[in-house]
Amino acid sequence: MSDRTIIFFLLVLTAVLAAVVLYQRFAFSRGIRTKLKQISRQLENISNSDSDEKVMVFTEEPSLMELEGGINRLLIDRQRAKADFKRSEIASKKMLANISHDIKTPLTVILGYLEIMRLADPGDERLKKVENKAKQVMDLIHQFFTLAKLEAGDTNITLSKINVSEICRESALGFYEILSQKDFQVEISIPESPVYAQGEKDALQRILFNLLSNAIRYGSDGKYLGIFLREEKDSVFIDVVDRGKGIEEEFTDSVFERLYTMEDSRNREMQGNGLGLAIAKNLAVQLGGDLSLDSIPNSKTVFTVRLKSVSYRHDMA
Repeated sequence: MSDRTIIFFLLVLTAVLAAVVLYQRFAFSRGIRTKLKQISRQLENISNSDSDEKVMVFTEEPSLMELEGGINRLLIDRQRAKADFKRSEIASKKMLANISHDIKTPLTVILGYLEIMRLADPGDERLKKVENKAKQVMDLIHQFFTLAKLEAGDTNITLSKINVSEICRESALGFYEILSQKDFQVEISIPESPVYAQGEKDALQRILFNLLSNAIRYGSDGKYLGIFLREEKDSVFIDVVDRGKGIEEEFTDSVFERLYTMEDSRNREMQGNGLGLAIAKNLAVQLGGDLSLDSIPNSKTVFTVRLKSVSYRHDMA
């Protein structure tokens, strides 16, 4: 065999070996990238679903196995932190409920003595002012107690089919006198036939009381109150509308936060102690619905209660 032939075969063998090495490196690199993409997708799914799952990608590559183990250790730490925070949050809410309850007892006694003193001296304006302030504190404590019980899960709300039309009419009627005194233009749109939803009567009445009170007290510039009941597909909507100062769009998601206040005077006053809307929102969620806000400043403010519809004809079938 000639030298040229030997050299040719050596060159071919070298090329084949080089091709094999390059292919192996390419396959290895592509396999690593594929596994990394799988890990990334699993992490994204865990993050989006806020689940307690772990990353499970089968590989024999030591570096990937080490990476996967490190990620899972971080996920376990995350799970423990979530559980600790949840326990701390529940404990704090229960403590707030207990404190609120303990404060109510002596305050009730104080109000009793103030009432006796005022009856003995009806003309004393200072006693009237003190009694009014004490009643405001009692109302604040009551709202704290209510919200704390709701957030701690200590409130029993039994869901059933309720007549939303009837509850809306009763709620509007309860404010008839004050609306007349304040010369409000009132617009009410409630279907004549009953509209049924999943809910609890007392809870819905509390939601509407808070919303109507806010509309009357802090939307009074517009001298308008609207109550609109509508049913769309599988939901029932109650809109409480006023034409007062309104709320800037940047604050619309924050007004339902507990103790949230803003620089805007209407919103600060509207929030008052920052509990009324938080209670209404919490109740709406526990009824399986929601409470949202849409406001155009100095034009229209709409609070919308959404509940799950219960078809009357379906139930009667």
